[in-house]
Amino acid sequence: MNDVVIVLTYYSPYVSGLTNVARDVAEGLAARGWRVCVVASKHEPSLPTHEYVNGVRVVRAPVLAKVGKGTVGVNLTRLALREMRRSRVANLHLPLIEASLLTRLAPIPVVSTYHCDVSLPPGMVNVAQREAVDRSSRGGLKRSVATVVTSEDYARQSRLWPEIAPHMVAIPPPCAPVAPAAPTYRRGGGFHVGFLGRLVEEKGVEHLVDAFLALDDPDARLLIGGDHSRVAGGSVVDRVRAHAGDDPRVELLGFIPDERLGEFYASIDVFALPSVNAFEAFGIVQVVGMLAGVPALASDLPGVRLPVERTGFGRIVAPGDAPGLTAALAELRDDPPDAERGRTAAAEAFSVESVLDAYEAVFTKAAG
Repeated sequence: MNDVVIVLTYYSPYVSGLTNVARDVAEGLAARGWRVCVVASKHEPSLPTHEYVNGVRVVRAPVLAKVGKGTVGVNLTRLALREMRRSRVANLHLPLIEASLLTRLAPIPVVSTYHCDVSLPPGMVNVAQREAVDRSSRGGLKRSVATVVTSEDYARQSRLWPEIAPHMVAIPPPCAPVAPAAPTYRRGGGFHVGFLGRLVEEKGVEHLVDAFLALDDPDARLLIGGDHSRVAGGSVVDRVRAHAGDDPRVELLGFIPDERLGEFYASIDVFALPSVNAFEAFGIVQVVGMLAGVPALASDLPGVRLPVERTGFGRIVAPGDAPGLTAALAELRDDPPDAERGRTAAAEAFSVESVLDAYEAVFTKAAG
């Protein structure tokens, strides 16, 4: 018997904001004594179909094909319904193409966590996929007893706001601090800017590169961490490299494993999240940086701007505004904010324990 079954497309070891939220909630509740099962797609053939990871039972459904950012396969629905029949409450992480069908057939109450609207490049196939996912999400949200969002700021501009609003509960993502570590990625004593995330269209990394190069600071460094080889929907790493040219001050670090994240944050003076559209909903990585004493430079987008607005620890710049990014970087370099005050403010606003308390309350109420 499960206390909660969590259903999503991609689960750990895949890395994304959505995946990390689901993983941290699952493992956090398991550590509190909840019986947690996760049902997800088997996005890599080498992954086991059944395993226990940090107290969480993980069941993976074989994939027939991948289309854009999603997967195709009937097994996820079948396995999710099987686990629902053994559970008290279900938690679907949307966008999820199976959401409408699952909520229609679910034998238990469903809480949906709506992370963000689907963002895909232009093209007939992508437009059709986006509309299909939106349609499924609308059906799933209408039949959910509660809808968790990372912030009302983001939810209000979502294409699905009419379906989100009736049962909305705002809970920020769990943001776990990294352990203190040596600055092994640092390259000299100059000003270091860092980015961490998937190198995809919506992150706007090329604008950060342009802004950094305009600093005209020979000792400065830009460290870009993140996967670009196994990214659902495709990577824009070639575009980022083209903007960087042969400037040795810009370094692509590739994927940084969890055990080395402390080293990454210890190596930078500012964390930049230059997202360019409203499909970025929060940006956990900027809060993790704050918890390590690193101020954030974030885009003025719903949800994304929230951590800086709430803590005052950083700067906010219009999306895609390279000159604005350059000016903000120079300000943070020449007049850095108080690190200890920023760290404390971030810990008070986004602690893992308060997030788990909130999820626990929602699930308990939903389960009756």
